[in-house]
Amino acid sequence: MSALQPHEFTLYSGGAAGSEAEFGDAAEAWGLTEVNFSFTGHAPVRTRGLVELDDAALDAGAESLQAIGRALRRQFPETPHFKRLLLSLWHQVHNGEAVFVIGRIEADGTVTGGTGWGAEYARQCNKPLWVFDQAQDAWFTWDGQDWTACEPPTVSHARFTGTGTRFLEPNGRAAIAGLFERSFGALPGRGSSASRS
Repeated sequence: MSALQPHEFTLYSGGAAGSEAEFGDAAEAWGLTEVNFSFTGHAPVRTRGLVELDDAALDAGAESLQAIGRALRRQFPETPHFKRLLLSLWHQVHNGEAVFVIGRIEADGTVTGGTGWGAEYARQCNKPLWVFDQAQDAWFTWDGQDWTACEPPTVSHARFTGTGTRFLEPNGRAAIAGLFERSFGALPGRGSSASRS
């Protein structure tokens, strides 16, 4: 467990249904500060710590969009809404000192879906990065060259990002609970899941 108190930590996320909402629920339960980036036309599930980004703020990450798209070797929808979604994800990753993702690692080393954009940006920024792969039921970390299976991580940076798939499975939910329990201790009256995920 960290020497810092839970209230000294800040989770950066987006408040969307699935992984982000689960990270936010955990942050609130453990007493962490929570920042959820959103924008006009987006309807996050969580509104605690909501920061609505205007176009000028969103554009701070615009230069990264094409470079990361090329690195991922995939096309994302070119709609204004999806572009804003990726730009809000840029803020999540940019503000966190370490990044935790729930999703799936593809055979080519990228992470599935829009979440992959955030994971790729974290890799390019050389930020500590962990992915809980729901299909493999295991945590992986990026070692600078490849994904390596690892022991379940803990939060050691005061500002961290929690994001991932909208399609959260029970093992992904347990992985988030385990991450918070290992990092901040078990919640009173709640059985520990830290040893499982």
